[in-house]
Amino acid sequence: MAGKNYYDILGVRKDATEKDLKQAYRRLARKYHPDVNPGDNTAEARFKEINEAYEILSDKTSRKKYDKYGDKWQYADQFEQAAREQSQYRGFDPGGGAYHFSGDIGDMDSLFDDLFGGARGRTSSRQARPRRGQDLESPVEVTLEEAFHGTARTLSLQVEEPCPVCQGSGRIQNLPCSNCRGAGMVAGVKRLEVKIPAGVHTGSRVRIAGKGQPSYGGGTAGDLFLKITVRSHPAFERHGDNLHVTVPVALATAVLGGEVQVPTPRGGKLALKIPAETQNGRVFRLAGQGMPGLAKSTRGDLLARINVVLPTRLSEKEKELFRQLSEIRPA
Repeated sequence: MAGKNYYDILGVRKDATEKDLKQAYRRLARKYHPDVNPGDNTAEARFKEINEAYEILSDKTSRKKYDKYGDKWQYADQFEQAAREQSQYRGFDPGGGAYHFSGDIGDMDSLFDDLFGGARGRTSSRQARPRRGQDLESPVEVTLEEAFHGTARTLSLQVEEPCPVCQGSGRIQNLPCSNCRGAGMVAGVKRLEVKIPAGVHTGSRVRIAGKGQPSYGGGTAGDLFLKITVRSHPAFERHGDNLHVTVPVALATAVLGGEVQVPTPRGGKLALKIPAETQNGRVFRLAGQGMPGLAKSTRGDLLARINVVLPTRLSEKEKELFRQLSEIRPA
C-alpha cells in the first residue's frame, strides 16, 4: 500500500476493532500531545499524523475506502464512477483510453494517473516531486502594550488553494478542469488567527510555519511571516529592550527628597525614592522593568528621567521666601 499506512501509525492490525482503535489513539495522543512535549516539532507532527489516522479509521465509510484504495481513498468515488463508465470498453486497446479496472492497486494507479495526472503520464507523475508552497508576508501593527504582553490577530489572507473540483490536479478524465481552467489552483481568502509573542519590535519577522501558500500537487505549504511595526507611545521611548520615561518632580521634592510614581508598561506605577538635591535630568534605572526579550528570558530596564517642575502662580509669601533664599544662596 503506497503512502501512509494508518494502521501502522496507530500500531494496530488491519482487523482492529473500534475499541482497539480508540485505545491505541488515546495512548499515543497522550504520549505525543503538544502540551506534554512543548517546543518539540517532531512530537507535534506525530500528534497530527495520529489524529489523521484515527479520523479516517474510526469512520466506517472512510475506512472501507481506505482499505480498498490505500492512500488514494479520497478519490474512491471518482475511481468507481470511471470504472463503471469505462467498463463498456472492455477488450479495447488500452492505448485508446480504456482501462480494465479490476480493483487492485496496480490498475488503480493507472486509472488515477489518467484521471488526475494529465499529460505527465504514470511514470513521470510518480517521479515528480510536489513543489513547496510559496511563503507569504503580512504586515501587522501592534501597540507597545501588546508588544510587552504578547497578543493575537485575526488575518484575512489572499491565497491560492487547490481546486475543490479536480483536487488540485488541473484535469478531470484527462481533460482540463473547467473550474480552475487547468491551473489546479483557485483564488481564495483564508482567515487565520495568529499569535504575536511578547518582545517583538519594529522590524521583527514572526514565522508561522505551514500557513503560507498551499502547495501545487500536495506538497508542503509555505510559511507565513508577520512583519511587525510597533506604534510609538506617548510616554515611553524604546531603545532595544530598554524603555525610557520622563517623570515630573515638584521642586520641593527634588530639593528635599521624597517619593515619586513611575508609570510602567504593565499599566501600573512603581514608587521611586529620590534623594535630596536631585538634579534636573538625572536618570534612575529600574532593573528588569523594561521590555521582555524576544529570544531570551531576560528583560530590559526602565530608565526614569527626572524633570523638575518649577512652581507657577506664586503667592506674595512664596515670592518673598524665594527672595530670602536668593539672598542666602546667591548665584
